[in-house]
Amino acid sequence: MEEELRCPVCKQLYSSPVLLPCYHALCLACALDIQTASSSSSAAAAAASAAGGSSSSGSSSSSGAVAVQLHQHQHHPGPSSTSSASSSSSASSTTGSSSATESVSSDQDQADKVSILSEADSGVICCTSRPGSYAGTPNLQGLLFPPSGSGSSVYSLVCPVCRKLVFFDELGARNLPLYRAMESIVDRFCEREALRCQMCETEPPKVATVICEQCEIRYCDACRELCHPARGPLAKHSLTKPRGACQLRESICGEHTEPLTMYCMGCKLPICNQCIGEQNRHQSHDLQSITAMCKAQKTELSHNLQQLSEKARSTTEFIQRLKGMSDKVTDTCIEFERVVTSQCEALIAAIHARRDVLLDVIRSDKEAKIRTLKDQQASCTGKLQQTTGLIQFCIEALKETDSAAFLQVGSMLINRVANTDMTWHQEVTNAAPRVSPIIDLTLDESSVIRAIDNLNFIQMKLPLAPIIIPEDCSAENNSVTVAWQAPGHSFVQGYVLELDDGSGGEFREVYCGKETICTVDGLHFNSMYNARVKAFNNTGEGEYSELIGLQTAEVAWFTFDSVLSGGPCSGLNFSTDNQTVSADGWEHRVALGSVGFSRGVHYWEFTIDKYTADTDPAFGVARLDVARDKMLGKDDKGFAMYIDRQRSWFQHNSVHERRVEGGISTGSTVGVLLDLERHTLHFIVNEMPQGSVAFRDLYGVFYPAVSVNRGVTLTLHTGLDAPHMDYH
Repeated sequence: MEEELRCPVCKQLYSSPVLLPCYHALCLACALDIQTASSSSSAAAAAASAAGGSSSSGSSSSSGAVAVQLHQHQHHPGPSSTSSASSSSSASSTTGSSSATESVSSDQDQADKVSILSEADSGVICCTSRPGSYAGTPNLQGLLFPPSGSGSSVYSLVCPVCRKLVFFDELGARNLPLYRAMESIVDRFCEREALRCQMCETEPPKVATVICEQCEIRYCDACRELCHPARGPLAKHSLTKPRGACQLRESICGEHTEPLTMYCMGCKLPICNQCIGEQNRHQSHDLQSITAMCKAQKTELSHNLQQLSEKARSTTEFIQRLKGMSDKVTDTCIEFERVVTSQCEALIAAIHARRDVLLDVIRSDKEAKIRTLKDQQASCTGKLQQTTGLIQFCIEALKETDSAAFLQVGSMLINRVANTDMTWHQEVTNAAPRVSPIIDLTLDESSVIRAIDNLNFIQMKLPLAPIIIPEDCSAENNSVTVAWQAPGHSFVQGYVLELDDGSGGEFREVYCGKETICTVDGLHFNSMYNARVKAFNNTGEGEYSELIGLQTAEVAWFTFDSVLSGGPCSGLNFSTDNQTVSADGWEHRVALGSVGFSRGVHYWEFTIDKYTADTDPAFGVARLDVARDKMLGKDDKGFAMYIDRQRSWFQHNSVHERRVEGGISTGSTVGVLLDLERHTLHFIVNEMPQGSVAFRDLYGVFYPAVSVNRGVTLTLHTGLDAPHMDYH
């Protein structure tokens, strides 16, 4: 709170605080110091220029109109002084406060241009520059500023907090009201601070007796003599008594010296009984008891403070939670650093182990090469010894003088020498080292270096649960669309969407992929499906999201499906909306509906738009692999009723039975009732049942079907309520 009690100019606790019209406070001495004086002529010119600018610069934000406000406080000058004040207060300074005016023009673009004029002018004028979104400013000439030749002076002051400009009459800042609440709060604050000596080493410190205005330090008598003797440079310091405790003050009218008893709602001022009696002062104003107004405002302030305190309390708890999280982050990081260090040391150990293996390979290769070279060396040495022995023997033989003796072995020696020379050339002269002295191995470290470069952190935790987006989820006919958003702060590689069976049964997977929206078709009608999603990554699968329930349509809306019916070569003609079908040839062609049914009760009708030939259209249901080039019911995939102008038959797997009287013509309707709860099929012609139950024991998926040929045009009608039927 201490920051609220310090003057924005001197940065000290407020002394004789005064209240500016912008509700900021200053010490009276500081206000007198920063006010500037100027002549009335220049002030009037500045005010006139500002007033003129207010009506012509509606789109300017830097030099907009000047709005003038008169603020009255509890000190009211007498009639004569009031007159002179009102005349002299109309001038503003432009020569002495040019810099302040520049700052005002840039800081006050957001205020309105409405002037509020007090009936009791105290000589305080507040100028603000505001955008031209309001009505023009009233005429200021002759009302707030004196005539240009009056020779009187006015003062101006720029609020150091909000930079708003305030004009005064000749009394200057002394016109400002005393900020009595601030003065009381400062006194109570000083009393709570106990005015203790700031130099005492004892606990608690002694009560301070003086404060040095230059050093801004409080001293007790003993510390003053010890730390701040009145000699040398310190002799020039001013020692004053500290601020005392707050005193009980009575609210007295500054003009009439009577107690303030009422509060004027128009002037926003407390007044006394004598102020009420004066004419034209508060005659038409709303007057309230000052005690009641004080109580009302205190109640409102207390309520606002309570709300603000709740916000402060929740913020304090949030800060404590953040501090706790900071401690947890520190502990977690320390533990994680230990784990990473251990992992890196394990990698280093693995590299060392691999290095030892590679060095063993090199040593093994070296030993193998040396062994091979030694073997080759031994082989060559043996050959050399044999050759040397032969050479020496031949030399000795050449020394033989007995010709017969030499001829006995001469041929043999010649052959041996020739053979040895030949084998020597092959085995020794052209022989090469069996191994290379160079190590023909290269260490491929590039992949390991790339792996080290790519060594990084990945999300090793399971992903959080995805968040279902209800506004993007929908159900239409027998399909549902589920949308979700990725969980925050989680690494996700894909999602798994699961649906139950529409009856609260077990869930089954219907989608697995990276998309965050999925539409599932082919579901049961009139069923409530529950959906859930989970995310997964390399670590595993995360938690499921919250369930969302999606209700499919109670009745089916569908059309003919030209693709399921065989495509462009089917021989069928469909309308643009796929509701009407006809055929070109005399051979029957089967047209299938766009949805299949496996549960529930479903009813649809056909209108006979054209029936001109002797033909037998067939109506019913079929499995998806029904033969499309035969009459419906000719194979075991179709269940049909074929009908002419006079009668009908039920047909399945080329077996037709139970002829029923009653046929069709142009304009007739044929209804098909598929009850998969009882697994039966009924037919209705012109709103009358066509026989009893046509087929029973229908299990599986069935598509609405009809077979037509030339001369028949049918229109399909869906989304109808099922009629009640007799199942006997």
